[in-house]
Amino acid sequence: MKVKTILVSQPEPKVENSPYFDLIERQKVKIDFRPFIHVEGVSSKEVRTQKVDLTNYSAIILTSRNSVDHFFRIAEDLRFKVPDTMKYFCQSEAVAYYLQKYVVYRKRKIYVGKRTFAELSPLIKKYKTESFLLPSSDKLKPTVPAILDDLGVNWKQATFYKTVVSDLSDLRNVYYDILVFFSPSGIKSLLKNFPDFKQNDTRIAVFGNTTVKAATDEGLRVDIQAPTPETPSMTMALEKYIKEVNKKK
Repeated sequence: MKVKTILVSQPEPKVENSPYFDLIERQKVKIDFRPFIHVEGVSSKEVRTQKVDLTNYSAIILTSRNSVDHFFRIAEDLRFKVPDTMKYFCQSEAVAYYLQKYVVYRKRKIYVGKRTFAELSPLIKKYKTESFLLPSSDKLKPTVPAILDDLGVNWKQATFYKTVVSDLSDLRNVYYDILVFFSPSGIKSLLKNFPDFKQNDTRIAVFGNTTVKAATDEGLRVDIQAPTPETPSMTMALEKYIKEVNKKK
């Protein structure tokens, strides 16, 4: 079955040089983008019920731009003036750069990891006397608490926002040759929106082992997988597959 249409379960890229746009051009396929999940902030009242007092913390661990937005939202709701002495531990440069939306970068104590949480941990370990707050979603990777516990630091996790299934009811009678997923939450959203979903000839592309497991646990057939040594990105995996099936007569 040739591939003509693809649905990517993420927002449309904002950059003009996205590899998805190159893929559309080279392989002459139609790609639509639609987030299957979205983030909603919890109320300051819900944060209080988690026994979180922002005045007790001297350092904030920020793992994503969402965690930045929702930490400062809650701080504002609780009328907490974030002190200039607050230390920020950012998982990546992208998160640290985004922090500038709320603080004057050069006047704050900001520590930046390379990419993964494990790469941030040595910086956290250097400041073991600090009290760390980890504002996160309700879908926190289990490796994060495990790493912090191993470091032996004083820390607390609090849910400041939640990952919520998006309403996809308008797609009920729309069919795509390939559906692309990047998280177990995306698989969950598909089946919550369409509990009677039958895969049939629809190809499913997944990124990451946890997403593969989520798909296969639900009885779905995974046709395209990334990252692999040969195709480290999803667009590369899609292009390889499309080239193979579209050249067949």
